[in-house]
Amino acid sequence: MLSASNGPMPTAQPTRWNRAFSRALAVIGVFALLSVGLAIALAQVTGNRGIAPTASSSDIDVRGIEVDVKGDTGEEARQEAWKRAQRLAWEKVNGPSVSDSQLNAMVSAIVIERERIGPKRYIATLGVIFDRQRAGRYLGGQAQKRSSAPMLVMPVSISGGAYTVFEVRNPWQRAWAEYNPGTSRIDYVRPSGAGGDSLLLNYGQVSRRSRAWWRAVLDQYTAADVLVPMAKLEHQYPGGPIEGTFIARYGPDSTYLDGFSLTAENLRELPAMLSQAVERFDDIFEQALVDGKLRPDPTLRLGGSGQVDPALQRLIEIGRAIRAREAAAAAQAANPGAETATPTDTPTPEAAVVNSFVVQFATPDAASFDAAIGAVRGAGGVRGTAVTSTAIGGTSVMRVSYGGDLSQLAAALRARGFTVREGANALAISR
Repeated sequence: MLSASNGPMPTAQPTRWNRAFSRALAVIGVFALLSVGLAIALAQVTGNRGIAPTASSSDIDVRGIEVDVKGDTGEEARQEAWKRAQRLAWEKVNGPSVSDSQLNAMVSAIVIERERIGPKRYIATLGVIFDRQRAGRYLGGQAQKRSSAPMLVMPVSISGGAYTVFEVRNPWQRAWAEYNPGTSRIDYVRPSGAGGDSLLLNYGQVSRRSRAWWRAVLDQYTAADVLVPMAKLEHQYPGGPIEGTFIARYGPDSTYLDGFSLTAENLRELPAMLSQAVERFDDIFEQALVDGKLRPDPTLRLGGSGQVDPALQRLIEIGRAIRAREAAAAAQAANPGAETATPTDTPTPEAAVVNSFVVQFATPDAASFDAAIGAVRGAGGVRGTAVTSTAIGGTSVMRVSYGGDLSQLAAALRARGFTVREGANALAISR
């Protein structure tokens, strides 16, 4: 008779083939994750996403001139309407009385915003662009004055709960790209949004307070500070009115300046509303400049070159001179019989030669990025730093100006607590 066993069944041990198969699956999984990450990164910088500024000249641009002219033919009405638009635009910029021939010579372009042509009638909304070199002498120096520092523009669009800057094309980005700041006193730096702009200039950067990060970003676009015009668009219902809430902010701390609201009747009226909003923002920024609010943040003035503000540098030199005199007086009081050395008795030390070296530094996170830059700038003999490559989660690169040779720089960084590896005219540091 067969008897049933009461003990547990033996468990089969994993075979060598099973272990190899598991490792292969793990490797395939890692490669799949890397491929997905690479695909996401490429998707963020490729594609048709940038809108280059279409009106970036310094000419005087006057928009929103409405004309309604009748004539014997549609073409005749159109020509007469364009002449009338030129005259209305000239009055809008407070130009003095000039002849038609002088006015024609100053006009460089007519921009058609909207037009309807009939057999004997022409109705349109036009823009007139005056050549600054020719019109400036009639308008005076105030019209061509531009006194602000270069300001990076990051237009934030808020729609459907999504906060975007250059990640995708949007009407708010297009409105700023089509704006011509020829008559503005603000020196706008307007990125196109193509390539790496969508990675550097996103809404996360707006909320970041790190001065080291902002200096690295502003150096990429040769800007002194940042302007953040925010537009929140709310569609009441499909095809219906669109309410826009606009807020002007500036600086790395996202300081509030002013805000306003506008409404577009439908989607077709949205571009006109956004164009009007851009002009309102320009007025806000100009008023902030006049009020003394729109000044580059002092903590950003070090920039990527590491040069200290001249006024601050002068204060540092004065403080050092005072300390030197106090030390000399204390030494004289301690040893009254000692003779004071004349300048000819003491040889003048030779100025250290300033060299430029490449320094690679590990940056697993944003905090380590800031800490490494601050520590290198504080090392003895360092005259300046410039971040040339930022890679959070990897290895970033900076160029360091140092008063000495490579081995002396390595010793100075070791004194700051870094582990230093020397290479050919370059260093690699880590904590």
